[in-house]
Amino acid sequence: MHDHRRLGRELGLFDTDPLMGAGLPYWLPDGAVVRHTLEEYVREAERAAGYRHVYSPVLGKRELYELSGHWDHYSDDMFPPMRLGAEEVVLRPSLCPHHALIYRSRSRSRSYRELPLRIAELGAMYRSEPSGVLGGLTRVRSIQLNDAHIFCTLDQAVDEARAALDLIARAYADLGIRAARHRLSLPGEGGKYVADPALWQRATALLREVLDESGVDYEEARGEAAFYGPKIDVQITDPAGREATLSTVQIDFHQPQRFDLRYIGADGARHRPVMVHRSVIGSMERAVAHLVEEHGGAFPAWLAPVQLVVLPVAEAQYAPAESVVREALAQGLRAELAGPERGSLAARIRAARLVPYQAVIGERESTDGLAAVRLRDGRRPGPVPVGELLARIAARAAARRGALWE
Repeated sequence: MHDHRRLGRELGLFDTDPLMGAGLPYWLPDGAVVRHTLEEYVREAERAAGYRHVYSPVLGKRELYELSGHWDHYSDDMFPPMRLGAEEVVLRPSLCPHHALIYRSRSRSRSYRELPLRIAELGAMYRSEPSGVLGGLTRVRSIQLNDAHIFCTLDQAVDEARAALDLIARAYADLGIRAARHRLSLPGEGGKYVADPALWQRATALLREVLDESGVDYEEARGEAAFYGPKIDVQITDPAGREATLSTVQIDFHQPQRFDLRYIGADGARHRPVMVHRSVIGSMERAVAHLVEEHGGAFPAWLAPVQLVVLPVAEAQYAPAESVVREALAQGLRAELAGPERGSLAARIRAARLVPYQAVIGERESTDGLAAVRLRDGRRPGPVPVGELLARIAARAAARRGALWE
């Protein structure tokens, strides 16, 4: 059973330091590669799906979160305000108020022809988590969230939410993530939730329609909704069987109302948009933690921190091996040299056991422009021309799926 807290440190992906504080891990170079590759993947997937990317500040005035409803319903999970002169500013607990303001910046002139407007951001948010629940990358205080908000007409809401669910399914297939179940998260009792029964009924009915049209089995869960509306949660499980939410899709009538968001309809009148919240792979922290545990550190070739390690048998092959690494880097691959200074060839091969591709360069290989290929799964395709090897690796990485060698 793989535990990302142990394995992530052994693999040099992340670590913590008491001077930074609990729940504030830092990313080491190999972990940063995995995270950066995930970020590039999801940005490109969103771009192809019609999203426009933005950046917004990690701070907001307290009044912003009072307007959004976070201050009344979510302040226990927020960091205390910081005073700047006569103002109080807060580390944001969520990106949605900022995106509502971005939409509102042109709310008076937005036309129905601009909708759906899909705004995406990979941005930081902060949660004041109790020390007792913090651990590894799954429960942290600084969260890098793959977030997006779709502003659309009521008639578009189901299609947009269903498309978001489809985007999540495609990402899971590419990443090798298995969804444990889909959950329709509904409100519970108490003052945690916005008191507007009609709002909840409308949003819940639409999400049921999304789930039914998507053909996925789902279960209802009371007390798991966001404070402003119901949501679809895509649940994952870790090797110990513990369940967590990775991805979400929400339909929100509350914040468009609170921010008085509008668009001009075909009839020339002003109408209120619907706000669809969605996160394809959730936070970078939780996504990487799950991928470490799911793959045991043996990441898919396209996601691996190092895709190719080049191993010269002896000092005489050092220069040809360096040339292979330079060629691989020039082709956009992540490659490293593991020379004799790191020990015997057998020891270097064992140390690189999680790297998808190993290229051993001996006397014959260096003379003939070949590489003796070893795959992570134990296969040895034999000596291959260096150019062919690099082309194969690039093709497998670009495909994001399939065996290491076909």
